[in-house]
This record gives sequence, C-alpha cells and structure tokens, in this order.
Amino acid sequence: MTDTSIGTPEQLRDPNYTPPMAKAVPLGIQHVLAMFVSNVTPAILVAGAAGIGFGSDQGALGFPDMTYMIQMSMLFAGIATLFQTIGFGMVGARLPIVQGTSFAFVPVMIPAVAGLGTAGLAGLMTGVFLGGIFHFCLGFIVGRIRYALPPLVTGTIVLMIGLALIKVGIQYAAGGVPKIGTEAYGSLAMWTPALVVIFVTLAVKFFMRGFAAVAAVLIGIIAGYIVAYAMGQVSFGNVGKAAVFAAPMPFKYGFELNWAIIIGMCFMAIVSAIETVGDTSGITKGGAGREATDKEISGATFADGLGTAIAGIFGGLPNTSFSQNVGLVAMTGVMSRHVVTIGAIFLIICGFIPKIGAIINTVPINVLGGGVIVMFGMVAASGINMLSDVKWNRRNMVIFATALSVGFGLQLEPGALQHLGKTMQILLTSGLLPAAFITVVLNLILPEDLGD
Repeated sequence: MTDTSIGTPEQLRDPNYTPPMAKAVPLGIQHVLAMFVSNVTPAILVAGAAGIGFGSDQGALGFPDMTYMIQMSMLFAGIATLFQTIGFGMVGARLPIVQGTSFAFVPVMIPAVAGLGTAGLAGLMTGVFLGGIFHFCLGFIVGRIRYALPPLVTGTIVLMIGLALIKVGIQYAAGGVPKIGTEAYGSLAMWTPALVVIFVTLAVKFFMRGFAAVAAVLIGIIAGYIVAYAMGQVSFGNVGKAAVFAAPMPFKYGFELNWAIIIGMCFMAIVSAIETVGDTSGITKGGAGREATDKEISGATFADGLGTAIAGIFGGLPNTSFSQNVGLVAMTGVMSRHVVTIGAIFLIICGFIPKIGAIINTVPINVLGGGVIVMFGMVAASGINMLSDVKWNRRNMVIFATALSVGFGLQLEPGALQHLGKTMQILLTSGLLPAAFITVVLNLILPEDLGD
C-alpha cells in the first residue's frame, strides 16, 4: 500500500526521488531486514560443508572463518547494491535493486569444498572471482540469450536448486552434519526450536500483512532463537572474541584455479543473469508501471558480475538481485533508489564489524535449519511457479521428465559417478548442471510442435 505522506504518486514512481529522511531511513532498513537471513545463510552453509562451521574444531576459536565469510556477505551485498542504485558508467540499473548472496550457486559450491577446510576456499574464491568476470561480460549479450532460457528451462533449474538444498535444511534442523550418528541428532531438543521457527514463519506469512509478511522467516528465526535460548542451546562465549572492526583482506585464502568450480560458476552466472533480468523487469513493472529498458537490464547485469568478482577477491560469495525486495517495492509503492542506497550503507557498516557476524553465529544450527527449510522450499516452489507458464505438451513434458530424472537421480545417488574424475564429480553430483544442460540443449534442438 502506498503511503502518500512520503510523496506524491508521481514522485513515488520516480527512481530519482528522495523521500524525507525520517521516512527514507526506516524504508531502507526495512529492505535490509527483508533480505538479511537469506543473505548470510549461504556463507554458513558453505562454511559448514567445508568443515569450518558449526560443530567444527573452529568453534573453540569463535568460528573465525565463518564469521569472516558472514562479514563479507554483508559488506559486498551492500557494495553490489550501491553499484545498482548509484551506478557508474555502464554499470548499474539506477533502480532500487537490492543485491545479496545467491542461493543458486550453493549446490555447486558445497561439493567443491566438502571436507576441505580453509584449503578448499582458495579454489572457491578464485572461481567466484572469474565467474563474476564472466557474469559481467554477459551484460553485453544478455538481451540476446534470453530466448535460450524460457520458463521451461529457468523453472527446471530453479526447482533443481531448491531440491538440492532441501536435504541440507532437514540436516540442519535435526542438529547438523557433525551430530549425525549421535544420540542428539534428530532429538526432540533439536527439532523443537526448528519447528517453532517453521510454525511462527507460516503464521506470520498467512495471518499478517505488510512488512511482517515479507520478513516472516526473520521473525520465525527470532522466535526459535528465544526458545533455543530458554533450552540452553545459545552461547555468547565467542562474541567477546570477535573484533569490533576489521577490514577485508584481498585473496585471504589464496588464489587457485579449480576448473570444476570455474565452469560451474560460469554456467550458474547465466542463470543468475536471467534471474536479474526478471527482477529488473519486476521492479519497473511493480514500482513504475513500465517495462525495463535495455540499458537498465544490461546495467543490472554488469553490476551483478562486478559485485560478484570483487566479492571473490575478498572472500565473499556470488551476488545476485533479491526477489523478495522486488516484492517489497511493489508493496510499499516506493520506487526511490536512494531508499535502497540507505539500506546498502547500513549493510556496508555491518560488514566492517565482525561482532555482528559473531552474534549471527550464536544462532543454533537447528534454529537456522527451521528457517532454511522454509526458504529452500520456497526456492523449489518458485521453480514450480515458473513452470506454470509452460505449455505442457508431450515435447515439454519429456524434456522436463528427462532433466528431472537425471538431475535429481544424481543428487540421490552420487556414487553412480564414482569412476569419473574429481572435476566431473563436482560438476555433476549436485544434479543441477546436468539438468540445466539437458533442458537447454533439448529445448533448442527439438521443434516446438513436436508431438502435438
């Protein structure tokens, strides 16, 4: 609902309009709260897969590497958002687009770093950096490759991303991978806070309106956190070990060419670029009632890639536009890019304060699990929603069925690829890239009227 006290209807549809600061600051913080949990979660997931997260030996040290990765998630989400809202040269859409750490890349990153500790991060961050450069270059051609990625392709890929992550959500809610095989794993003590998160999130989503509904997962996690604290599962011991201020370090984990990660990052960059095209169009339609211009679409893609590349240099993960903030623009009716700029500045400030990352680390893994079960389910549901636009003739059903069977099958049985080299295993075991390859190729080579 539009608040006319912020400005006239014409002003609210203008990206260059700046509302009064008393209104602009809360609106900017609102954008941050809407994306905060989703932004820091990929860093926690990757750190956990690498063996430097919850339940690892780094716990006694205060999880320094996971804290740093969370810090970089906030810092470079803010910087990439500034690329979008303020822009320079051909970079940036100059629209209220919020950038954040992307879930889309997580199924590729987890097998790449699994069990390797900090040693696996050099190859990962190099892949993020080079994938970001590739993503930036897509800005020159993104308008010309959209035809190759219709809803059948993008919907299948997004569905596979969600399916690849749902298992992780259940593992987290049950106590996390380190507890597997112990009496604590899957116990009532683990599931109780996780279920509180799920039920509170659903209640807020269904029975509340406005910003509360947009930030339902955050509210659910706060409720689960309170329950976990009452059950003695929250410890603040490591908060005191974190510094008050810390600057990012270039190539903190080194530089290493891992072709499996680089190829995976480049392919997923194409998917991310198409997602950004959709979000840019959604912003202009929902906030200004018009189509996005080619300049805005290419500028948004350049900002996506540049933000990702710079994040990789400093130990951050890939960035993309956040769809929930697109919905927030439509809900508030405020199209001002300067409002989002205020939120970006807040994120950047948080990114220089490791204590904020340390406080986030006090959230128990089972509480986070309750939140990500909902988030990952929503990712899968978004894919299904995209697929609802598909004309389900025999051709499209066979393409989808083949991609789903191969992709999901490899997720369920990664041992089927044990005779392949390590690079191919990393690329294929998530099931995401095989499913994407099948849908793209079959959609391009099979005639539209086949089987009608």
